[in-house]
Amino acid sequence: MNFESVIIGIASLVIIGLFHPIVIKAEYYFSTRVWWVFALAGLGFIVAALFTYGTLSYILALLGTTCLWCIVELFHQEKRVEKGWFPKNPKRKETKK
Repeated sequence: MNFESVIIGIASLVIIGLFHPIVIKAEYYFSTRVWWVFALAGLGFIVAALFTYGTLSYILALLGTTCLWCIVELFHQEKRVEKGWFPKNPKRKETKK
C-alpha cells in the first residue's frame, strides 16, 4: 500500500490549519511589517525541498508555498481588521501608508 498521498494530504490540512492563526497573530502583534519573515521562510523551505527526496520534499515544498501564500493573507488580514471583522491591537501604534 502507498500511504504517501494520504500523509501529504494530512500534512496539508495540518499546515494550513496551523498557519491560519499564525497569520492572524502576526498581523495583530506586528502588522504587515513581518511579510519578509514569511518570504524568507518560504524560500528556505522551497530550497530545502530541492535537496531532499520523497515525502519530506513534498512537505517542505508545501510549507514553503504556504509561507509565501501567508504574505498575501497577511495583507488581506489587515483589510479584514480595517473592516472590523477581527480585533485591532490597541497597543500597536498606527502606521501611515
